[in-house]
Amino acid sequence: MGLLSKLKETKSSKNDQAKVIAFINQKGGVGKTTMAFNVAHALKCKNKKVLCLDLDPQANLSLLLGDSLDSENNIFQLMINSIRELKALHKPLLVSDVIKSSEGVDYIPSTQMLSGFELSVAGISSARPLILKNFLLKSGLSDIYDYILIDGPPTLGLLVVNILCASNGVMVPFRPDDFSKKGLEHFYDVLEDVEDMGIVTAPKVLAHIPNLVDTRRKQEVADLEDIKNKFNTPVVNPFINRAMLVKSQSQKKSVFSYNSKEFNELKDKFIELADIIERA
Repeated sequence: MGLLSKLKETKSSKNDQAKVIAFINQKGGVGKTTMAFNVAHALKCKNKKVLCLDLDPQANLSLLLGDSLDSENNIFQLMINSIRELKALHKPLLVSDVIKSSEGVDYIPSTQMLSGFELSVAGISSARPLILKNFLLKSGLSDIYDYILIDGPPTLGLLVVNILCASNGVMVPFRPDDFSKKGLEHFYDVLEDVEDMGIVTAPKVLAHIPNLVDTRRKQEVADLEDIKNKFNTPVVNPFINRAMLVKSQSQKKSVFSYNSKEFNELKDKFIELADIIERA
């Protein structure tokens, strides 16, 4: 029996298709990778079968999950292999060759080659916004996992459009400042563009996640309230800039890897995010 067949047997959900959730913000440094990484482990703690896709060329999620980034086996090559018109760029590679695992969370690593994704697919005649969606369906990954979590790049180009077209829901980490407010406006414009294409239903924004918030700064508190009032989407309680989160990241561990009581509040907050995803 092949690896994908074995994985399918372990799927915990009765749903036919995995729920695909993207962590997106065009602004970098807002905690997309941190959120995706820890929410994946929160879902795993709920006995869910989770796959992480690192679609950020910076590959920070891959590095957190322990990947060495020294292999040509990555998500970019799998996506290229799924496009018939790019046969000249295909490599003999199976999905099962690329899936890796870290503490019970499966993942497919990133590569810097993703930065050239738009150029690589510029000449194809098939629907470019649906490359990722079609890959997930054709590969069988949507039938294997309960949840597929995607860490998106800090851009709003074709790669992010692919992520949105493939996703059922979006989690939007942000820092409460004026730059984030403008970035969120641009993000919602792209969501409207996806809906206007008429080829998929745009994913629902499940939550805005204020991260690295310093409640001692009046301007940050004011900006947070402004963002809450501006966008008609739930805003979860903010993540304060905590040393425990920095510590876990530096050790490439999720907050669920620690038994210390100091991590309990963070664990509860990531479980809250997992609950939001489960209810969606």
